[in-house]
Amino acid sequence: MNADQDGDPLPNGGVDVKLPANRPAYAQDPSQLPLQALQNLYLSTGTVQLPTFNVQHPSNAAPSALQSRISVLVSEGQTDAIDWQTPLAFTQQRHTEKIQGYQNPVESWRVKDRMKTVSVALVLCLNVGVDPPDVVKPSPCARLEAWVDPLANSSVKAVEKIGDALQKQYERWQPRARYKQSLDPTIDDIKKLCVGMRKSSKDERVLFHYNGHGVPKPTANGEIWVFNKNYTQYIPLSVYDMQLWMGVPSLYVYDCSNAGMIVESFLQFANSHQEEYEYQRKNFPDEQKEVPPQYRSCIHLASCASGEELPTNPLLPADLFTACLTTPIKMALLWYTLHNTTRLLPEITLEMIDKIPGQMNDRRTMLGELNWIFTAVTDTIAWNSLPRELFHRLFRQDLLVASLFRNFLLAERVMRSYKCSPISYPNIPHSTAQHPMWDAWDFALDACLCQLPAVLEGAPYIYSTFFTEQLTAFQVWLTYGNEKRHPPEQLPIVLQVLLSQSHRLRALDLLGRFVDLGPWAVNQALSVGIFPYVLKLLQSSARELRPLLVFIWAKILAVDDTCQGEIIREGGHKYFVDILADTYLPVEHRTMAAFVMSRTVADNAAGKDVGLKDNVIAVCLEQITEGRGMLRQWVAITLGVIWTKYPAARWAAVRDSAYEKLYPLLKDRVPEVRAAAIFALGTFVGNDADRSDHANAIDSAIGMQLCSVAANEASPLVRMDLVVALQWLVLHFEPQFTAVAYQFEEEEKVRESMGLPITSIRDSDSPVNNRSPDNLAATVLRKAASKPSLSFSSGSIRHGNVFQNVWKVLMNAAKDPYPEVAQAAQTVVHHIKSILIQRETSSPAGRSTPDAGIAGSPKTNHLMGDGDSPPTPGGNLRPPANRLNSQVSMESRKSTGSSNDSALTLGYSQKYFRSRRQFDPGPNEEEGEDEGVVTNIEPLVTSEYVQWAGKTFALPMIKLRDDQDPTAERHFRREWKYIRNRSARNTTSIDSQNLGALKYDTQMFFNRNPEVPSHVVFDPVEAVIYVADRSHITIWNYKKSFRVGSFFNGNVRPHRITDMELINAHDAPLLLVATDEGSLRVWKNISAAEKTREDLVTGWQALPEILSTPSTSTPSAGLIFSWEALTQHVIVAGDCKTMRIWDTANESKVLDIATKVDSGVGCVASEPGCRGLFVAGYGDGSVRLYDRRLPATEAQVMVFDGHLTPVVATRMPPNVLNNKIYSASTDGDVKLWDARMPNPLLVIKTVPGLSCVDFHSRAELFCCGSTAQTANIYSFVGTALGSIRHYEGFMGQRIGPVASVAFHPYKATLAVASTDSFVSVYSGLSDKKFIRQ
Repeated sequence: MNADQDGDPLPNGGVDVKLPANRPAYAQDPSQLPLQALQNLYLSTGTVQLPTFNVQHPSNAAPSALQSRISVLVSEGQTDAIDWQTPLAFTQQRHTEKIQGYQNPVESWRVKDRMKTVSVALVLCLNVGVDPPDVVKPSPCARLEAWVDPLANSSVKAVEKIGDALQKQYERWQPRARYKQSLDPTIDDIKKLCVGMRKSSKDERVLFHYNGHGVPKPTANGEIWVFNKNYTQYIPLSVYDMQLWMGVPSLYVYDCSNAGMIVESFLQFANSHQEEYEYQRKNFPDEQKEVPPQYRSCIHLASCASGEELPTNPLLPADLFTACLTTPIKMALLWYTLHNTTRLLPEITLEMIDKIPGQMNDRRTMLGELNWIFTAVTDTIAWNSLPRELFHRLFRQDLLVASLFRNFLLAERVMRSYKCSPISYPNIPHSTAQHPMWDAWDFALDACLCQLPAVLEGAPYIYSTFFTEQLTAFQVWLTYGNEKRHPPEQLPIVLQVLLSQSHRLRALDLLGRFVDLGPWAVNQALSVGIFPYVLKLLQSSARELRPLLVFIWAKILAVDDTCQGEIIREGGHKYFVDILADTYLPVEHRTMAAFVMSRTVADNAAGKDVGLKDNVIAVCLEQITEGRGMLRQWVAITLGVIWTKYPAARWAAVRDSAYEKLYPLLKDRVPEVRAAAIFALGTFVGNDADRSDHANAIDSAIGMQLCSVAANEASPLVRMDLVVALQWLVLHFEPQFTAVAYQFEEEEKVRESMGLPITSIRDSDSPVNNRSPDNLAATVLRKAASKPSLSFSSGSIRHGNVFQNVWKVLMNAAKDPYPEVAQAAQTVVHHIKSILIQRETSSPAGRSTPDAGIAGSPKTNHLMGDGDSPPTPGGNLRPPANRLNSQVSMESRKSTGSSNDSALTLGYSQKYFRSRRQFDPGPNEEEGEDEGVVTNIEPLVTSEYVQWAGKTFALPMIKLRDDQDPTAERHFRREWKYIRNRSARNTTSIDSQNLGALKYDTQMFFNRNPEVPSHVVFDPVEAVIYVADRSHITIWNYKKSFRVGSFFNGNVRPHRITDMELINAHDAPLLLVATDEGSLRVWKNISAAEKTREDLVTGWQALPEILSTPSTSTPSAGLIFSWEALTQHVIVAGDCKTMRIWDTANESKVLDIATKVDSGVGCVASEPGCRGLFVAGYGDGSVRLYDRRLPATEAQVMVFDGHLTPVVATRMPPNVLNNKIYSASTDGDVKLWDARMPNPLLVIKTVPGLSCVDFHSRAELFCCGSTAQTANIYSFVGTALGSIRHYEGFMGQRIGPVASVAFHPYKATLAVASTDSFVSVYSGLSDKKFIRQ
């Protein structure tokens, strides 16, 4: 949607035009723009339908400029460019999709059962100086254990040094764990160690590190070796026993030859434990058996596979596997120098590697940056190689486990180069050793080692380009990436880069682009671990990060709002409150901040508390009239969310007069903003805290304001939320509305008994007017007095009160042309009527109840004044007893024999207040006593408007929309349509100089319609006509003579279709249908090319004041309209004294013009030139010209009184310079008028008894249909060009009294529909010269 200077949508919103040839380079690839710049583009409209890119083109101009330009094109006959510049109506997001929230399931990204390794057992079986019997070590061979030479000290001291060194290596990864060393242990030592650690660790993880370099290899029976007390024998230790001692959860690291055998045995024993348990449970079901520990959930890392031996290369450490796991950077550097055969590096020794400057945790140093790069590389390999669930378990659940598995990936690569196959359980794919990211790691090592000699001599360290290059690769992926492609492998690196201040801004920008690709991208980012990173960044004070962070958080919360707890707990909500409160920030940033706050506080008590504490209400109120439509929308939604079921916020809003500040939004030009305001006011009224007189008065005032919306609203989105909001008044004041319902039912009965017509509630001009006879109310009172269950005092029925107004709105909505709105309103109405029926039938005969009047009590008089002003806060009304969601029902209360039977009637509920009690003690209870149990009122109907509005942030927002992207399939499809339209116009252009060549003697199509047709419309391109009867529209293919389909319009008898027109005919045709009940409906998927079911786009009561006379023999004109494609305005009129102009782009009423004529309007036509003029023909024969640019009281600018009978057709030609007006009346006179002169310029006498007339849109000819079974064609100068008559005989044409005639928009083709149900199509192209090539 495009935007005007105020940020609201233009009437031509969503229009696609040809992009200029000299557009900027980034127009083809908007991903090259910075994210912040793109935000300014896609959020600049202030509407829910966010444009993603805003290339300047003609349709971005102001409406008047665009319309003037098109007017000139129309006047000059240059229609080829009109298709691209004519706006498409009813194509906004609210029209094209169902109003419901984001439906795709959120992927599980949270780490389940987050754990911590709290104990580490280091078991070293080295027996320094003595080689095991089954191992033959070459000389020289690998000797270093934990980078300690065991032969440099005595055997005892050597083992102790190795143990201490290994412990320090582990402490680097988990410094807070409890470490226990068991050096050359016995079985008892290991048992004591394992049992003690499991007992102290409880349910946390324990790590068991086993180094078996000084004992024999593990056996096939599942045994590892330890020593006896005297170190004279090797003693086997069963893995089965070790399982029982260690328990679960546990992590095992085995560094010995044949280590894979240990893992295999462990899993076999784990299966044995489970099988034994299943056997016991099956054969001894009565015995309570403990569920065995899930030993298969334990994690294992083994240095080599079964049958393999460890490498003995003297250049490597003996515990190569342990070195990879605990000192990965040092081991990687050593391995890289050993394998760098094409050495471009200077000689790098182990001593130089040991002297690499820096700390592991300091990314600004060489060693720290290498560790940082290594972490990013291994995380990336794991992310791209493992299933998501396994990745979360191994790399996100436990810090120590994650570190060991990152280092295990290095062990895979290193040890496989020495023909060893490290084993892990769960299994890590062997392909990780050849992952392409290792090449990037080697390149980073090479770059660092090149500098090492110079750095050791004091030269400054030059930082690696690794992260810059990876971000560039990620940016390249974003240029072409989509959901169908494999996720970018650099995503984990982007998250690592967020920790660096130097790369953070670019990383956030690219991350924002990625999550904007759609919900799938947000799920990917959350799955890789974005959440803790961006949560921590909310503590940053850097202003340059604000637009990026608020965008990313808007994306996250749009897909998964379960993050609100963490935001509140970490105080992150203050970040967004500050953004929202800073009026110097761009509107788009504040809009997203408002959305984030609405999601943060939604259904979260803690969020509402902190929101109220941080003055979110006051901040929102400051923004409510500023900014663009989308900001107003989300500020209003945030207010509605924060005070939903939260009394403290409601009363804080009362102190700030928040509800009054929302009133202007009820008239906002953007429908989504109006819906948001109604949502906020509805939740304000729906707050079910203890009621007070002040609260009831405020709610009543809000009810009056909401009632004023109904008469001016065309959007079903808004009307649906209006019904949802009004239901809270109904639920709070059930007895009063029950009395009103009874009143209206009795009024209809009295009308019938007095011989008055039974009128609809919509017969009033507005919800606050009632035109019943003066004595009608008194008659109702007399009849009501005879009712034993419903008694009214003389002052109980008064008109113009809030309850009656709300009830009128709901009754009107129950007949709404949009089914969802009607169903919701019917639910509320039926709720009240069911209570009325129940109370009438439950009261014993003859029992008189207390006064049930809605205004009889002094406490309610302030609501019941004769005027329609809202009540003042000084009133004293208390609502009746609450409808509780799980309380004693009226039936159960009656069955208990309570003496308060009157509680079931209106009278009891009126005399005693509504309270939140589970049991009402009765009328003797005084105010101020214990209020009892607080309960919630359950809504009767709900709306998904807020969820639907939030879905905008879940969908892509930066990239070009399909209707704006010149490379999209939709653009090419539209371009093809427009070329087709141009060809159709050019090849069938009518030569006005050869009109005499027309001969309508060729009948192309003749068929019987299912019912009597009333209107017929041509499709301008397809060989299709749309024929309307009383309640159905039938689609015919007149070239192939078959019925394409038929659908029900939705109006029920006795109402009928009275007008019909095809809109958006140049692109995606929609059918605009009017009925005599005052309603307009818009249908899509009606084209012959469409294979889907017809769907209702929208519908509204365009002129509910219309007086329908379906029972008369000569039906009235009903509702008629004139559609203006350029302004997207529709002018409606009919058998009433009002003409109304609707703006369909904003779906709101523009203007009411009083006709000042006793007769109804029979036809209306507007000027295609958009000068604001339109003409109406009346039943008294007058033709009146109006200018809607003038005030309503001065809009009538000319009256033409030339006709003596009702006018049936009017027309204003497209040429804006000739000021011509054509009109036709039933007596057969067709007159040409000059808009500046009261007398006709030309009078054409046709046949009397005209029933319909149609003027060709591109040629100077018209057709008159008559009740005398003829259809005559004339030129604009009065020349008779042809006649279609009824001929008797076997071969004669059958044509009944003509009901409708219609010309094809481009061709000289005529359709005639008659009252005998036949529809015919005639061609006037009998002479080839007629077509101008």
